[in-house]
Amino acid sequence: MDLLLTHAYFLEQDPKELQIMKPYAPLGILYLSSFLRAKGFDVEIYDSTFRTRDGLLRMLEQGPPATLGIYVNLTTRPHALAIIERAAACGWRVIAGGPEPSNYPAEYLAAGAAVVVSGEGELALEALLHAVPPERVPGVWFRAEAGQVVNTGPAAQLEDLDAQPWPDRERIDIPQYLRAWRERHGTGSVSLITARGCPYHCRWCSHSTFGKSHRRRSPLGVVDEIEWIRQRYQPDMLWLADDVFTIHHGWLERFAAEMKRRGLRLPFECITRADRMTSRVAGVLAELGCFRVWIGSESGSQRILDAMDRGVTVQEVRTAVEQLKHHGIQTGMFFMWGYEGEELSDIEATHQHVKACRPDVFLTTVSYPIKGTPYYEQVAPKLISLGEWRGVTDRDIQIRGRHSRRYYQAADQLLRSQTAEQETSARALLAEASSEVEA
Repeated sequence: MDLLLTHAYFLEQDPKELQIMKPYAPLGILYLSSFLRAKGFDVEIYDSTFRTRDGLLRMLEQGPPATLGIYVNLTTRPHALAIIERAAACGWRVIAGGPEPSNYPAEYLAAGAAVVVSGEGELALEALLHAVPPERVPGVWFRAEAGQVVNTGPAAQLEDLDAQPWPDRERIDIPQYLRAWRERHGTGSVSLITARGCPYHCRWCSHSTFGKSHRRRSPLGVVDEIEWIRQRYQPDMLWLADDVFTIHHGWLERFAAEMKRRGLRLPFECITRADRMTSRVAGVLAELGCFRVWIGSESGSQRILDAMDRGVTVQEVRTAVEQLKHHGIQTGMFFMWGYEGEELSDIEATHQHVKACRPDVFLTTVSYPIKGTPYYEQVAPKLISLGEWRGVTDRDIQIRGRHSRRYYQAADQLLRSQTAEQETSARALLAEASSEVEA
């Protein structure tokens, strides 16, 4: 074996996802596997989703040691660090990648990683497995002989996504994912992507993996993959996991035409931006079988949207929701509390926005600064860590002077209020908690 790939996510350790139970396969490492196996490397995958950390640690201890590639995101830091340390102690060469390690390269190198890959991983991993010295590999961090941490600049990106093999789904247990879905929801879903990257500039959003590029596969290639997925796994629905699925209207038209030509129609959900929605696009999505579109509304206050550099207006969001509803498509919306500069009037504007849009479902979060983003730099002097770095994540950081969690819980209640009495109660809680701030 040349490489063992894993991703440090353990479903049994995630109480929220155990309640939701909508797991998806780790497409990132599945793409790495198919790319590297096509280059002749012997690659194994430890898909940790339904397995245990102890099982992975035992595998590393039993060896024989080779190269371990570990994908780390915002939520998996504590598990990843423990795995990296054990692997290094057992003689494995550890290569850490994903959106998290490139924001903290010195820390991951200190934990035992030999190299941190910053950005897209295929070409860097290929070079490292060919024993190219890290100083000659674009897009990596490593520790030089003198001890200093060195970065080799931006990573090289794949130019032609259609030339790449599909993700290595056959190397993991996709039916187990479908069973988990069906046992809880009665339907099973499989994910795929049609593009890489997002070219927009939202200040709180991390672009550490793909930068601000946007590269798209051909409609024909995507339809080929969908047809294969349907025949092989027979899912009840799909999750098209692009950052902005409807970004290119011409591409969408060609994709829809090819799906229709082959008689393919599968229910799916996707994410888009309000400014990339039109009545025609909504109609095409409906014809394709789309049953829900998620929109990152974030706030009902134009002042806050502008502070975020969202590049959309409140009215564009409302119009997009109306267009989707007109075509029978459910709408999901994301909202973010506590962005820098938010005031009570902005929360009230968001409440009125939700009442106007009447989305089928909406999710809220309290904003958290991700290192490497403009938002993080903006609030950096006010950040408070809630514990030792290795045991927490960027989501656990507090911002000095911001309202308390209880305040934002009251804001949630206001958003979900259905009666005048519930609105009055939520506003009273907001007023009561308004003086409570993070230390």
